[in-house]
Amino acid sequence: MCNLLQVRWTITPRTEPQPWIICGGCGEPRPFRSSGKVRLNANGRRLDAWLIYKCTVCDRTWNRPIFERQNVRDISPAVLEALRANDPEWVRAEAFNLAALQRKTRRIDESDEIDIERTVLSEAPAFTRVEILLSAPLPVSQRLDRLLASALDISRSQLKALWENGVLRAEPARADRLRRRISDGTRITIVPTFDAGQREFWLARATGTSPPAKA
Repeated sequence: MCNLLQVRWTITPRTEPQPWIICGGCGEPRPFRSSGKVRLNANGRRLDAWLIYKCTVCDRTWNRPIFERQNVRDISPAVLEALRANDPEWVRAEAFNLAALQRKTRRIDESDEIDIERTVLSEAPAFTRVEILLSAPLPVSQRLDRLLASALDISRSQLKALWENGVLRAEPARADRLRRRISDGTRITIVPTFDAGQREFWLARATGTSPPAKA
């Protein structure tokens, strides 16, 4: 790794998915947003849990089941504690449970607005290769090509040229990788030709620091 600049990008969507449900208040399908709250109901040793949503128009609530009639003994202690405490991190992760939402509606609005936290893992002074490790703990709707063009501050045509010339690669490898959604664990490798200023250029673009005057 002596020739490597390695950076981890942790990608977090800003907004939870919004399912479209027939709203009892509006009388027609509306997008619902997560309230960040759960509701529990106990019946003996059985437990029901719902994630509470609100209509974005009239604030009418809709309870999306997390589980129903579940024996308390079959629920992990960590999940049970998170539900009882309305743990914000656990509840937000559950709001991104697309499989559960898809069982309730065919239409789900996903925002592609994201935040990126960049962490330098390894930086050789004379690196000849750049690796970007994508960490996406929650589902992200944005396509990989849009992420890279925006975060590296290059045009889509420049990105396409880098891809077609083999300067930029992505693993796991597949021909349509750039057109697919961002996925956790993707590894981006950039092996440029280091003309004057190129090392500084890629250091700035990968780490998100201010780019040099000339690249």
